[in-house]
Amino acid sequence: MPSVRGCNLPDDLLYDVENHIWITEEGDGNIKIGMTAVATALAGELVAFTPKKVGKTIKPGKSCAIVESGKWVGPAKSVAGGEIVAVNDALVAQPSLANDDPYANWMVILKPDDWDGVKGQLTPGSEVAAPYEAKMDADGFAGCGG
Repeated sequence: MPSVRGCNLPDDLLYDVENHIWITEEGDGNIKIGMTAVATALAGELVAFTPKKVGKTIKPGKSCAIVESGKWVGPAKSVAGGEIVAVNDALVAQPSLANDDPYANWMVILKPDDWDGVKGQLTPGSEVAAPYEAKMDADGFAGCGG
């Protein structure tokens, strides 16, 4: 598993490095979307997670959820557009689960509109270390040290 400045980035996932989002294919045409370890480290302890509702359609590049911590409130953006088919109710009830394990605690499952077109814009986990290193440099982020 690649680790950049102490932030784990599993190599079996796809990444939207710019928005600190990971995506995995569910095998049924749907995709699971979550926050990276970098996102949760930058945000600090999460205090609220408000996903869009099941059945809601989102546009590419728009928010699939609002995430709130003690120092940040903002959108979790999905590079893919489509219909939300599931939300992680456990994360709604206890947002800090994402801090404990951002990869087990996904945000939403989306039925994407143009997955083949979107997939090529994402960075495979096996190639994510260099782009994330550059993003951390650009953002002045030291890393995920506890």
